[in-house]
Amino acid sequence: MQTHLSPEFKGTADGQTAEAILRKCVHCGFCTATCPTYQLLGDELDGPRGRIYLMKQVLEGAEVTRSTQQHLDRCLTCRNCETTCPSGVEYGALVDIGRRIVDARVERPTLEKATRWLLKEGLTSQLFAPAMQLGQAVRPLLPQVLKNKIPRATPAKAWPQREHARKVLMLAGCVQPTMLPNINSATARVLDAAGIQTVLAPEAGCCGAIRSHLGDAEGGLADMRRNIDAWWPLVQSNAIESIVMNASGCGLTVKDYGHALATDPVYAQKAKLISSLTRDLSELLPDLVDTLRSKVKPGAVTQLAFHPPCTLQHGQKLRGGVETHLAALGFSVQLAASESHLCCGSAGTYSVTQPALAYALRDRKLQQLEPLAAQTIVSANIGCIQHLQSGTDTPVRHWVEVLDDALQA
Repeated sequence: MQTHLSPEFKGTADGQTAEAILRKCVHCGFCTATCPTYQLLGDELDGPRGRIYLMKQVLEGAEVTRSTQQHLDRCLTCRNCETTCPSGVEYGALVDIGRRIVDARVERPTLEKATRWLLKEGLTSQLFAPAMQLGQAVRPLLPQVLKNKIPRATPAKAWPQREHARKVLMLAGCVQPTMLPNINSATARVLDAAGIQTVLAPEAGCCGAIRSHLGDAEGGLADMRRNIDAWWPLVQSNAIESIVMNASGCGLTVKDYGHALATDPVYAQKAKLISSLTRDLSELLPDLVDTLRSKVKPGAVTQLAFHPPCTLQHGQKLRGGVETHLAALGFSVQLAASESHLCCGSAGTYSVTQPALAYALRDRKLQQLEPLAAQTIVSANIGCIQHLQSGTDTPVRHWVEVLDDALQA
């Protein structure tokens, strides 16, 4: 593809990156077949190829319109198109650049700006926990649209107290400790059963994804730097062997710290090391199976349906690990017979900013999972778990919680 950048973008980091990505695209259209929004809407401009056309026009100096912004907003950034693309187009990086440029030129409606501000500030605020607890207390009285975002209050099991020579650092997350606190406890308990101690750094917070995905690039970078500062003493002293993420969205973001902060003279090298140490929880499973197999209680395993989050299978390129290793522990794990590659519609804050599309994708995903008649649906990201649970009576949990329940005390 020939691209002629307008003068304002020539020589800029965004311009150089975008031009390099655009040159890879041959416009074959394979990506449209796996794009969730194109599947729903059938509009070329709501698929990767059409959005690439729009971003190319913007970079070449064409007028930027509210319509351009809306087409880019509808993208889930699921990166399914990257998995499908035969040319290796890094669409996720391109759409981030496109959104930044368009948002700088197109004024959003007041209500939309307020919603996005509340999301990026509220979800990462210390006030989120008491607000969520209040919502859970009055949940039966709330309208369905709010119930969909507020899980029933569930207590976390006890955090293990044993010391182990092997230690891993874990990011607690910004919303997970309040919304679904047992995910973190279950992670620590499963690792404890395998002889690994889980360590937290209280100063760490949001991984940076929320602000970054809502257009606050500098705020997202500030979150990343804060986490690096919180983790650095443990990393520098070799006190931990890896940084474990039990939310695949956070894992994808932290694995990208090295790229995001590559031009920061203070943090570039630190960020690169942090990224190299980061592992999704499922990446630890191969080394844990032999230890844990003998600890699974007889009759405790259940029939599971697994929804692999986009951030796991398309972002981190981790496919097949969870279901393979849970099966090795005795679980019956199935994927949907078709469309297991498609996004469930959660996509971070997408279910709030694009509810109609998000719920249509949720229902489509649940329709594909229903024939499996599973006792529990499992996933690996809190957003997917809560979003899917809002549309079904079948329990939806993190796979590590199910594994924790199956282990002998």
